Amino acid sequence: MPDTILKATNISKIYGKHKALDKVSIEIKRGMIYGLIGENGAGKSTFMRIIMGLIAIDEGGIELFGQTGMQGLQRARRKMGQSIETPALYPELTARENLQVQAANGGVSNREIDDLLRLMNLENTGKKKAKNFSLGMRQRLAIASTLITNPEFLILDEPTNGLDPSGMVEMREIIQRLVTERGMTVLLSSHLLDELSQVATHYGILHAGKLIREFSREELASETRQYIELETTEIHSAVVVLDELGIRDYEVINGTEINIYERLDDVAAINRSLVLADVNVVRIGTTRQKLEDYFLQLTGGAPHA
Repeated sequence: MPDTILKATNISKIYGKHKALDKVSIEIKRGMIYGLIGENGAGKSTFMRIIMGLIAIDEGGIELFGQTGMQGLQRARRKMGQSIETPALYPELTARENLQVQAANGGVSNREIDDLLRLMNLENTGKKKAKNFSLGMRQRLAIASTLITNPEFLILDEPTNGLDPSGMVEMREIIQRLVTERGMTVLLSSHLLDELSQVATHYGILHAGKLIREFSREELASETRQYIELETTEIHSAVVVLDELGIRDYEVINGTEINIYERLDDVAAINRSLVLADVNVVRIGTTRQKLEDYFLQLTGGAPHA
């Protein structure tokens, strides 16, 4: 069983003079929840459609489950499910009836349909027709339809788009359960890093068709971690006090600011020590870089005020 589920190498897609994707290389290993982040038009949906074989590539290569070539990729895609283009739901049918239609040719039992309804929190919808479902319910039913074939690799394009906060939480929990309970690997997209940060294990940032950065959940936490922000007019004296307090994990940002990455609960004690040493403290307090500002920083956008 290959450890690498997807290996995309130098994928490019060109429409006229516009490069929707420009030499994008991504490797997704079994068990990952890979979050593809980018503003609208960055190329996220194009990449996903290429992986599913919905559109052809102009340059580059794809490997799925160790398979390459047209026939190999066709076989591999039988192990995949996708909710890129909204699956056709039958508005006059119930959730169960919709899944029964999807399962008609797949030999899926009623028990398996019951399991899917429970997994998607749709088991209590009864005779309610799909046309009367909320957006979140329709999204969950659409994903349930893709799970009829019990795929190993699931691709979801903006699965939380348009959902209210409770619907977003519910969708995140479902995605995590698919990985932990069913052993799936997931590729999902969003234009919100903050949203993806609560579910993804790995990230890739697409900007203007290019993959400009990849990082893990741990790397994201490290780069956007909470810290004590100290502003002082006496930077050298402040550093002496921090050293005397045994604080080693800090960074002098400029001539007036220091970021302290340890002893986050000791702000008052650190402030007291600085004042007792006659260090002029202009400002001190804990802060955390906003994830969306971090995203804008990476993509060259203007950070929030």
